[in-house]
Amino acid sequence: MADQHARLVDGSDLGSLQQAQLRLRIRGVVQGVGMRPLVLRLARELGLRGVVRNDGRGVEIDAWGTPGALAALPRLLRVQCPPRARIDAIELSFAPPGPPPASFTIAPSVGGDVATEVVPDAATCPACLAEVRDSSARRWRHPFANCTHCGPRFSIVDTLPYDRHRTGMAGFAMCPRCAAEYADPGDRRFHAQAIACPDCGPALWLEHAGLRVDGDCIAHAAELLRDGMIIAIKGIGSFHLVVDATRPDAIARLRTRKRRPHKPMALMARDLDVVRQYAAITADDAGALRDPVAPVVLLEAAGSALPATLAPDTGLLGFMLPPSPLHHLLLESFATPLVFTSGNPSRETPCTNNDDARIRLAGIADAFLMHDRPILHRLDDSVLRRVGHAMQTLRRSRGYAPGALPLPPGFDAAPAITALGAQRKNTFCLLESGRAVLSPHLGDLDAPGAVDNAQRAYARLARLLGHRPSIVAVDLHPGYDATIAGQAMAARATLRIEEVQHHHAHAAACMIDHVHPLDGAPVLALVLDGLGLGDDGTLWGGELLCADYRASRRLASLRSTPLPGGDIASRQPWRNLAAQILALPDAPSLLARHAGVAAIRALAEQPLNALAHMITGVTHAPAASSTGRLVDAVAAALGLHAGTQSFEGQAAMALESLAAGCNDDGAYAFRLTTVDGLPRLDPAPMWPELLTDLDDGCAPGAVARRFFAGLAAGWAQCIRAEAPLRTHAAVVLTGGVFQNALFTRLILDQLADIGLPVWTHRRIPANDGGLAVGQAAVAAARAQHPPRPERSH
Repeated sequence: MADQHARLVDGSDLGSLQQAQLRLRIRGVVQGVGMRPLVLRLARELGLRGVVRNDGRGVEIDAWGTPGALAALPRLLRVQCPPRARIDAIELSFAPPGPPPASFTIAPSVGGDVATEVVPDAATCPACLAEVRDSSARRWRHPFANCTHCGPRFSIVDTLPYDRHRTGMAGFAMCPRCAAEYADPGDRRFHAQAIACPDCGPALWLEHAGLRVDGDCIAHAAELLRDGMIIAIKGIGSFHLVVDATRPDAIARLRTRKRRPHKPMALMARDLDVVRQYAAITADDAGALRDPVAPVVLLEAAGSALPATLAPDTGLLGFMLPPSPLHHLLLESFATPLVFTSGNPSRETPCTNNDDARIRLAGIADAFLMHDRPILHRLDDSVLRRVGHAMQTLRRSRGYAPGALPLPPGFDAAPAITALGAQRKNTFCLLESGRAVLSPHLGDLDAPGAVDNAQRAYARLARLLGHRPSIVAVDLHPGYDATIAGQAMAARATLRIEEVQHHHAHAAACMIDHVHPLDGAPVLALVLDGLGLGDDGTLWGGELLCADYRASRRLASLRSTPLPGGDIASRQPWRNLAAQILALPDAPSLLARHAGVAAIRALAEQPLNALAHMITGVTHAPAASSTGRLVDAVAAALGLHAGTQSFEGQAAMALESLAAGCNDDGAYAFRLTTVDGLPRLDPAPMWPELLTDLDDGCAPGAVARRFFAGLAAGWAQCIRAEAPLRTHAAVVLTGGVFQNALFTRLILDQLADIGLPVWTHRRIPANDGGLAVGQAAVAAARAQHPPRPERSH
């Protein structure tokens, strides 16, 4: 009845109500997870009459019964919440007047404004897997078995509410037996919208040598893999390219055809026992691998050796377990892993539909294992790694997206905001109604077709969630494709544009990850990454900030060094080594003194005079306080991909791996200086020490570790100097450099007695894949309150 009777409840205060009819609205992750079947069962057990339905805002219940039964319903819903569901709130009001129905039923869904969440896809549950393996079950060896607890969700959703005719399953009419399961409240497939069986579900087939192979095409595909062939397999959210991970010849062909010479490739194993043959697994690792997300988990290689060409330059292997019955069936006959790498030529977006795969993967794959269930939303594999004291999400996609991130206290009144992220590892964020929805990983926007793909992904998800922003948040950098797209979006729809500095956004993303309140104390944020445009118009990448959500202030920075050639310096580490050495006052004598070092001999073959001339200009050698380029310079000094990197972060990955294999306890010196009133962490003292060590034959691993230890000690010194000067809620460690587990551990050790919590990322990537969340949070904070004035020391 009247809205003034509505309130949030936990069920404990319903017993005081005397009304015999009640309306309950359940908000959260409540569609496509078995919530309506649970409501139906509980209502019937409690003797209630009424209806339950999905609508655009969640699940709505109209119930008639005794006060005691009505009071028990919300409490039991929370206690027995389905495994994939999340109840954020139960709102109570009086049901509309009228006679109660004769029983309790599930009513057809209704539309309306969307204010609910979309459930991410989930790996096969144990019950469905048992059926797939049971020769007496009718879903024996069925590659698309699923139920209300598992299977495709976001990847097949077209519109909400979540019903079969609004998904990619709309074209598959249920057979009588599936229809009976769907209608049976006692069946775990009751109202499972993706329900399927061999009689009515999607079809699977193999295309090889111009022929279509039906029948047991999975067994045929397994034989082709054993013969060393490359198979393109259509999965849940995209295609993968698959080969036998024990065959160096197959891996080499895949790398050549895909034009991916060095970047590590993910592996899939049938179970944990297989993974343990090749990698060390902690309890946290095992938990992550078994999770319904089925992510790729980066593990330390140990035990039996796999071909080194799988993951050159690193001691890590990325493993995942099968995410669907199709993958379980393919892997069941393999006691060794298979390579599962993205289904695309290098630098292109992964394929999602059959015709596109036939065209773009024709020069790579020998055969195609395909099905006819549409993929409506592309989803790459999520990636996790243990960093510091917790598992950290490095890529948030299948299994996580588009699950909402609840916002901290203070953000409830924020307007609807779209944040468009960065140029690299792009994602976008939709902030509204106290939650932030981070899109699946979209990749680098300078890849062919990537901008169009990102715009389509945004349009689909915004339409799905009914998101109509009033503010568009973008990065300060005017050349980012995401910034350009945001400016155009704002101009078309007359929306407010909010520019957010790159490193401030990183800090805000970590604060959201730790549910830091909007009006909480500021944090000391150490932001280390490749590049981002600073407030002063220069390039930043090694910054200590005092930040809250509304504003940030630069407290200290890594010493700026020119980037000879601009962007090309990020691909050619030798340029960064040359710039670091040429910036030293005694560069000529240093080069002469260490002419025997291999890296210095290699530099001597480069046009150093031309490079020095370039550095004196600004156009072709912009100065940057980039930690990423400093890491590249040290890698180049050790001969690690000094000439050219074939993928972003290759030299840094190799340097971390080298350092992680050494227990040296030394540390190179960094000097804290002041330039234009700003404290600067200067690596200049390190270079003579490092080159002397190399001249003296010091182990490369020790040199690499001393660099990371010195960098950690230098920044810890800066943080210790700033921490006592004002009240801080925490120290935040953010930016892509903090994906480096060794460096993160070293700096955590340095800060162990700082007297403040030290926050690292958990659910939101520390790299640019989490930047959109921070942009949205900053824009939301500024929309509610203007930035605070800068506070002096």
